[in-house]
Parts: sequence; structure tokens; C-alpha cells
Amino acid sequence: MKRPGITIQLFLAVLATATLVALVMGAAAQLNLSRGFMGYLNGQATQQMTAALPRLQTAYIEHNNSWEFVRNHPGVWFRLLEPPPPLEREGEISWESEVALRSPHLLGLGRRMTLLDPQRQLVIGYPHIFANSEQREVVVQGNTVGWIILAPIESVTDAAALNFQGDQLRATLAMGVLALLLAALVAWWVARALLAPVRQVARATHQLAAGHYDTRVAVSSQDEVGQLAHDFNQLALALERNEQSRRDFMADISHELRTPLAVLRGEIEAMQDGIHPLTPQGLQVLHNEVATLSQLVGDLHELALADVGALRYRTQALDLAALVAQEAATFATRCADARLHLDVQTPPTTIPVQADPARLGQLLHNLLDNAVRYTDPGGSLRVRVQRQDAQALIDLQDSHPGAAPELLPRLFERFFRVEASRGRASGGSGLGLAICRSIVLAHGGQIDARPSPLGGLWIHIRLPLALAADLPAPIAPTASA
Repeated sequence: MKRPGITIQLFLAVLATATLVALVMGAAAQLNLSRGFMGYLNGQATQQMTAALPRLQTAYIEHNNSWEFVRNHPGVWFRLLEPPPPLEREGEISWESEVALRSPHLLGLGRRMTLLDPQRQLVIGYPHIFANSEQREVVVQGNTVGWIILAPIESVTDAAALNFQGDQLRATLAMGVLALLLAALVAWWVARALLAPVRQVARATHQLAAGHYDTRVAVSSQDEVGQLAHDFNQLALALERNEQSRRDFMADISHELRTPLAVLRGEIEAMQDGIHPLTPQGLQVLHNEVATLSQLVGDLHELALADVGALRYRTQALDLAALVAQEAATFATRCADARLHLDVQTPPTTIPVQADPARLGQLLHNLLDNAVRYTDPGGSLRVRVQRQDAQALIDLQDSHPGAAPELLPRLFERFFRVEASRGRASGGSGLGLAICRSIVLAHGGQIDARPSPLGGLWIHIRLPLALAADLPAPIAPTASA
């Protein structure tokens, strides 16, 4: 059996709460009304009993100071308890007089009042006396000649009182039903209004799960629901970017693999058909293409290990300045062959860092290799190492050609190349800078690309310094092959 949706659940929850509150309030109001009404009737009866005292005193005196005239005469007893006739003003009866006229009959005083003689013996009236009965002395000329006692009202039995109580009960029930109807309307509105954004996010989630990564929801509030919509949009954007990156990555890999494989296949088929002879030069072409494939697969494997955090780093304290100078010296010959001026500046003091010398050597090798490969002949290459506060800085700048400022943040993306000046014709797999970024991040540093004052590219690296006491002597850094 299918469970009701969250809208129905919220509606029922709000309605049940409102119903419970209405029932409790109605019961409390009815109980309070009943008790209050009983108290009101008893209070009115007490006032009528007090008002009847002068008449009883007068009748006692008129009948020779005796209660015999009322004993066994209920008609006389009831007339003594009745109030005087109402006062007429301009042909109308006042409200107070009308209440006083009707009160004895409404309260049933004759049936609940008792007259006792001075010895507290029953003369006439209700035969039972309760502990909570109201009592008044009948005093004549300073002497107590009797007692008048009123039995309290425990429940409503009079027709007029019952009608009044019934009217109040019906009014309470009508108000309760009206309150429940209003509560149902409010609960339905609240359930639909509050859950409308949630339902929108739910529908968008189904579309996102189906692969529609361009799905977005409108953010219409700043509360938790609005934050949920905002977070959903951020998630959808991230998934869309990841999907686009995956597609680009697959396209780039297929292209990078297809090119050397096509060359290999063409050369091998040409040799099989006798078009190209099997010479050392032909074998060297095949060897170069296999080396290109091996380098690409190795780079991909290294990036995959870095992504899952499985790339091992054997860190130790070393002198960064010495490592940079040593790695730059290996490129002196290549720079001379490419007619590039190499300028390396390192401080006379040590710059201690806690790092993997092999990985840092690989980092410097990749950066210097890119600079030599992509810098026009006759240009210059400048390398600077210095310390600033608690960081070691490496700056590598080259001359023309450079890259557009809007493309600089993308240089560290996999397979990204600046086609206009640093295209595939210059060599490389497009993974070198991505590997450099993973190495720097693994060492707790930062790397970014900037326009170089020399006209080309400026790679800026920040690495945390190690304690100078941890620096071994002598330093033997390992350069990348």
C-alpha cells in the first residue's frame, strides 16, 4: 500500500494538532462554564436568601414571635421567599426587577431552603443540611429566633438553567466546528505553500538523476528551503562541469592515443608492404611513438594515483635553493641549443623545506622543460628562489609567446593547451602542468600562472618552510631524470 505523500502527512499533522487544541480548549471552556454557572447560581441564591431575612423577621413578629404560622404551610413559606413585585417605570419593567422576579423560580429556592427554630429544629423546607450549606441567623430584637439554611446547587435541574446550559454547549460546539474548518484550511495552505519549493527540488532531483545536469531550481527565499535550492543548484553545476570534464577528458585521451597509434600502424603497414625499408631510422620512428605512448600512459597513471591519494611521497628536509640550482644546471645545454638565455638566482643561505626530493625534481623538470620547449629562440628564461615569511617562493618566467590572461587559470587542467602559441606541434601530452599542480598541492603549497614581465608565462609557487634545524648536512637532492 502506497504511503501518503509529505503534503498529506504535513496536512494531517497540522490538522490533528489543531483538532487536539480545539478539543482541549472546548472541554476546558465547557468545564469552566459549568463550574462558573454553578457558582453564579449559588451566588444568586445566597443573595435571595439574604434578601428574604427582613421578610422572615417581620412575619415572625406579626405572628406573636412564633414560627407556627409557617409550619406545614408550604404556600406561606414560598410567598415569604418571593421578592416584592417589580417596580414599574414609564410602563416598563427594569432588568434588575425582571431578574429578581424570575430568580426564585430559576433557582428553586423554596425547594432548597430550610427554616430552623432557635433550637435548630426543622420548621419547614428542605430536610437535609450539608456541611457546605449557607446559613444565616434570623435575629429579632437582638435574639436569635431561627436559622435559614440554603442547600448548594450541585447540578442544574431547572428547565431555564438547562436551556441556558444547552445553548452554551451548542455555541461551544459550533465554535469548535468552525475552528476545525479554519484549521483545515490553514493546514492545507501551509502544507502546499511550505512544501512547494521542496516538491520543486524533488522534481529537479529526478531530472538530475536522469542525466539532465542543466536542471536548475528557482531560489525564492533565504530560509532553509532556499538554502536547499541553492545547494541543489551548486550540486547540479558541479555535476554538469564534471560531466563536461569527463567528456573532454575522454575525447582528449582518445585523440592523444589515436595519433601515435596511427603513426605506428602506418609505419608498420608501410614496412609490411615494402614501401618503407626496415632500417634503423624507421625503427627509431617506431620507438619514438612508443615512447610517446608510454609517457602518456605513465602521466595518466600518476594523475590517477594523485586523485585517489595513493601517490607516495617520501618527504625529508632539504635545501630548496640547492635543488633548484642543480635542476636548472641540467637544462643549461638545452637552453644553449635553443638559443635561450638562462638566468638562475638563488640566495646564499639555505631554504629548508620538508618535501620529496624526487617529486620536487620532477616538478622543476616539467616546468623547465615546458619553458624551454615553448619559448621562442633568442628569448630568455629566468628562475628565482627566495624565502618570504614562513614560505619558500619559486618564480619561473619566460619570454614570448605568452597566454591570454583569461586562459591562465586553465593551464593546469588536463590536456589543456594554448593552441595559438603552444599547440600540439610543439610536443607534450598536455598533462605536465596538471602533474605539477598535484605535486605542489601534495606538499601543502600553491601554484598559479601569471603574465610574465618578459612577455611570456610566469609560474609562481609557494611551499611551506621547514625548521632549519631539520636540514641535513650535506644536502643531496635527487634530480628528475
